[in-house]
Amino acid sequence: MKIKKILISQPAPESEKSPYADLIKQCNVDVTFKKLIRIDRITVKEFRQQRINIPDYTAIIFTSRHAVDNFFSMAEEMRVQISDQMKYFCASEAIALYLQKYVQYRKRKIFFGKGQLNDLMDVVRKHREEKYIFICTENYQNDIPNLLTQHKVNFVCAPIYRTVPEDLNGINITDYQLIVFFSPFGIESIKSNFPDFEQGETLFGAFGEATAKAIEEKGFTVHVKAPNEKFASMPPALLDFIQRSKK
Repeated sequence: MKIKKILISQPAPESEKSPYADLIKQCNVDVTFKKLIRIDRITVKEFRQQRINIPDYTAIIFTSRHAVDNFFSMAEEMRVQISDQMKYFCASEAIALYLQKYVQYRKRKIFFGKGQLNDLMDVVRKHREEKYIFICTENYQNDIPNLLTQHKVNFVCAPIYRTVPEDLNGINITDYQLIVFFSPFGIESIKSNFPDFEQGETLFGAFGEATAKAIEEKGFTVHVKAPNEKFASMPPALLDFIQRSKK
C-alpha cells in the first residue's frame, strides 16, 4: 500500500524544525495533526473522596506530562505544601526535565527510566523503602500497579485526571493510510467517534508499550512501534517504515 496521508494524534508542532518535517519532505506524505483525546482534571471534591493525604507519602511516580501538570494543579488548589524531601520517579528523562516547571531539579530527588516500564521499575526497586503515590488517569492500565505489587512496593494509585474522546467531527478516518497513536485511550476515541470503523488495510503506529497493547487487545494490528531497538522516538521509526515499505 502506498502511504499518502498520515494522521498523527498529537497537536501540530509549533516549530517548523519539527522532526515530522523531514518525514513529510523525504516521503512526500500529507500529515494531519489531530488530538484524539483530551485530559480533564478531576475536582478537589472527587480527589478528597479517595482519602489520599499527599504529605503522608515520600515519593511520586509520573508517567506523563499530563500527570505532572494535573498533580501540581490539584496540590495548588488544595493548598497542599509539597515537602522539599519529596522524591520523583519519572518514566523518562523528558518527563523528569519537565518537572523543572514545578520543582528544582536535583539528582538526589528526581529519578527516571528510559521510557520502558521495566526501566522505571529498576529505579523504583532501588528505593523500595519509599511510600509512593502513582499519579494516573481514572481508567488507568494495570501494568505499573501490577509491577509495583510484584516487587512489594508500598504504593497507592491516585487517579487525578480523566481521559475523554475528542470530537472528531470533520475527520474522514478512511482518508488515512496510517494512523499513529500516542496513548492507550486513542483507540477508544476512534471506536467512539467511528463505531463502524474496521481496520482493513489501514496501518497503525503506536508509541509506548501500553499504547500498542491497548490497540492489540481491541483486535487491531500495530505495524509501527516506538521506541524500539533502533529508534527512541516515533518520527524516525515512521520514516524508516515508510521507506522500507516502498522497496
